[in-house]
Amino acid sequence: MPGIDHLQQFVTEATAGAPADLDLTSATHLLAARDLADTLLDMAPEAADLRSLEERLVAAGDVKLLGHLAAKLALSRALVAALPGPLHLSVVFAVYKEHERIQPASEVAGGEDFLVRKVEQLEWLAAGRDDFGWDLTVVDDGCPEGSGDIAERLATARDWTDRVQVLRLADAIAAGLDVTRPLTDTNQSMKGGAVALGLWAASRVERENHVVVFTDADLSTHLGQTGLLLEPILGRGRDAAIGSRREPTSVVVKQGVRNTRGKLFIYLWKRVIGVLDDIVDTQCGFKGFRADVVRDIVGDLLEKKFAFDIELLIKTRLRGGGGIERVPIAWIDSEVLSTTTDLQPYLPMLQSMVAMYRRYLEPAPAADRFAALIDGLDEADWGRLLESIPAAIAERDPREFGQFDGVTAEELRIAARS
Repeated sequence: MPGIDHLQQFVTEATAGAPADLDLTSATHLLAARDLADTLLDMAPEAADLRSLEERLVAAGDVKLLGHLAAKLALSRALVAALPGPLHLSVVFAVYKEHERIQPASEVAGGEDFLVRKVEQLEWLAAGRDDFGWDLTVVDDGCPEGSGDIAERLATARDWTDRVQVLRLADAIAAGLDVTRPLTDTNQSMKGGAVALGLWAASRVERENHVVVFTDADLSTHLGQTGLLLEPILGRGRDAAIGSRREPTSVVVKQGVRNTRGKLFIYLWKRVIGVLDDIVDTQCGFKGFRADVVRDIVGDLLEKKFAFDIELLIKTRLRGGGGIERVPIAWIDSEVLSTTTDLQPYLPMLQSMVAMYRRYLEPAPAADRFAALIDGLDEADWGRLLESIPAAIAERDPREFGQFDGVTAEELRIAARS
């Protein structure tokens, strides 16, 4: 096998002519990443060597995104190759107003053809292993544009109905399924209700070595990386493995406008949800759980909107068992046709987390003070607070927020009201 120096040089030279960024709508770009990953696997089939390569590429600082993504994909598939079988992967995602993004770019500007791409990515990941089964569940979250209908037509036209199923949250609510309670209408769900339904449905089928993953509808996270989640769960007994964009070998292309706001969000929820103090990136749409864990945690959820990730993690942590592992991933922001960019749901999410704190966790004086602060904020207060985020929060690495509590609830209350 070539040494790590040689592998690093090869990646640098192989991507020298590549664009600085990857175009999510370009099948050519995605194919180039997959082909480079295949070449790396031929050169270095051992996961340990590919991990070392990842570290080198990140440290170098001048490697094109194509090279980073290819290294993640190669490592993912190497990890899958070493797992005992049989194994089964279920992938779930929600759709809402995705009627344009589900189309190819040749038909809609900014279209990602995401259902086709996700199937291709899963087929690539499972290739070469007859004992690797997978299925994909699309859940329509009450889309007025019929995103679920479009997905169903695509699956039927391509003869994927044995592996791709489409569920509709509206149908599940009408049927009175316990997993949808207390929803009475899809307007009460913002992604969380649909994802919970998909997780429930996927986990009900008893399969050996069964892992259920939820992701986003867009292509921000290449599903070829799913081996990075499977290995901690199936190889080392974890209950869950969650994609993280804030680890040393994470590779992230993200719009900067939400960065400081995101830091305030993290600082505040960590003051209330201390049981997750080792986790920073709770909102990355790439999380995997053992199917039996899903069956334990997905029922009776308080949150059916954007903070549902936090509740799933709290319930996983509190049940004990194998724990939660953070997994560094490559993540490319998909903003062109985003359906959530303008929602900025930080305050409602924080207030939902306060409700989780009061339901699941033992009360503590410091947490109570921050819970009261959050509950007392309205949107105008929140807007003022965003304009005057203390430097101790804005300039600090969020990975320190589990231990750093140098900004008090009273200081933030004054900033929100001034």
